Amino acid sequence: MMATGLLALLDDVAALAKVAAAGVDDAVAQAGRAGVKALGIVVDDAAVTPRYVVGLSPARELPIIGKITLGSLRNKLLILLPIALVLSAFAPWAIMPLLMAGSLYLCFEGAEKVWEAVGGGHGHHDDGPAAAETAAELEARVVGGAIRTDFILSAEIMAMSLAVVAAETDSFWSQAVVLAIVGIGITLLVYGVVAIIVKADDVGLHLTTRGGAAATVGRLLVTGMPKLLKLLSVVGTAAMLWVGGGILIHGLASFGLAGIEHVIHDASVGAGAAVGGGTPGAIVAWAVGAAGAGVLGLAVGALVIPLVGIGGKLFRKG
Repeated sequence: MMATGLLALLDDVAALAKVAAAGVDDAVAQAGRAGVKALGIVVDDAAVTPRYVVGLSPARELPIIGKITLGSLRNKLLILLPIALVLSAFAPWAIMPLLMAGSLYLCFEGAEKVWEAVGGGHGHHDDGPAAAETAAELEARVVGGAIRTDFILSAEIMAMSLAVVAAETDSFWSQAVVLAIVGIGITLLVYGVVAIIVKADDVGLHLTTRGGAAATVGRLLVTGMPKLLKLLSVVGTAAMLWVGGGILIHGLASFGLAGIEHVIHDASVGAGAAVGGGTPGAIVAWAVGAAGAGVLGLAVGALVIPLVGIGGKLFRKG
């Protein structure tokens, strides 16, 4: 009897373990889908963050990135995650409007970077020269500015993730787990990549002193990292416009204004069919759809830029 009861208990434990494992797998899968939606912000964050340690002591680069990482985790887990869960529980209708409002920020950021690239001036990220300050004060200012910028990007990441998760499950705890996985995973990914980028030139310089193949790799790192940062910046800008425009298109459709979505969808399907379908057709269809969303994002961002400038002037006068 005791042996039979023990076996039954072990069977129950095994069954519970399988359910728990399946739940973890589902949470990870949902987190992956939610993280993909935030691709544009992630790439842009990885491209922008290294500039915060430019001109600072190399010995302080990793500690500064560590402080920014902790600040980003606080932003996501202690502030934004609870807000997202409250919205999901009590005001789910507000998720899409907030997501669309965040997409305006993405479109603005992307359009502003395009404007800077074509010689239109400097963006709002460019701070004026600071007053004389100690190294500790400079570091505190740099970290504080980075964490404030991260808060805006993190808010959009969490809002996009919540929109994906809320469509798949209404379980409070499932949403909490998935959003936590997204927040932690994306933060570690972004700032891990940033740390590698920031220290790659130091590693390269060290390798150049070793001679042989190591020196060749070192020279490639030293000369290649600036180019990589420029590439990341371009990809991040394009992705922000694509994601921001795509959110606006989907949001308008959810409110009954599906005209733009239909036009872009028909154009992408037609382009894919024109190359014969299959994998090449799917790639072309995706590219046309992404380009359409990106063009809309650029147009909307271009309209937002002067509004932000006017608002900033009024705020300073006030």
